[in-house]
Amino acid sequence: MAGLAQSGSNPDVELLYDINGLAKDAPHWFDTVMEYVGEYGLLFAMVLLVLWCWWTGRRRADADEAASSAAALLWAPLAAGIAVLVNVPIRGFVERPRPFRDHQGLEVLVSGKDDFSFVSDHATLTMAMAVALFVANRRFGLVGIGLALLEGFCRVYMGVHYPTDVIGGFALGTAVALLLSPLAMALLTPLTRAIGRSPRAGWLIRSRSSQKGAVLPGTRTEPASGTERDLAA
Repeated sequence: MAGLAQSGSNPDVELLYDINGLAKDAPHWFDTVMEYVGEYGLLFAMVLLVLWCWWTGRRRADADEAASSAAALLWAPLAAGIAVLVNVPIRGFVERPRPFRDHQGLEVLVSGKDDFSFVSDHATLTMAMAVALFVANRRFGLVGIGLALLEGFCRVYMGVHYPTDVIGGFALGTAVALLLSPLAMALLTPLTRAIGRSPRAGWLIRSRSSQKGAVLPGTRTEPASGTERDLAA
């Protein structure tokens, strides 16, 4: 398996050179930006996107919907972590060297990448979070998927991954996020419901204003009639 994509006639290698070749033609400052964006920036942006979705989801008036949404968002970082753990034996089995070790003339923007290449951890992390986020909220999830695709492009642009490393990461992250989602929701939703009922920690699930404005089941919202007021008196 270590001999994947060794031939220069391989479309995987050709696409690698095409995308990485953009780094050679770009100004140095742009390559520096791409280095930080691809290594740290997009991961940080994905975390912020999940937090933003959680913050807006707290405004839900319905307690069950708020708890389900919070459970789905909690699954996003957990799915990313599990996907990376699943990738550990995959990398050890495939043992694919980094592309710059087997192919000359690449513009490598990040040094110190001595581990194996397939599959990309960054692509796995971002896509797992994006897909889990899509399950929770489609609007935020689409933005997350866009960030994940950009992350994959950056990894090839930086010369540290083959395109198929990125595609493999996308597939792994998606599979973990979707296949384990039913089990995760079954385990996490009772937890978020319990947190939502807590007087101290309930704000993590629903904002105080949503809790005050919510109408409890069986509570009457229309004004009482004159007869009802007389009986109540």
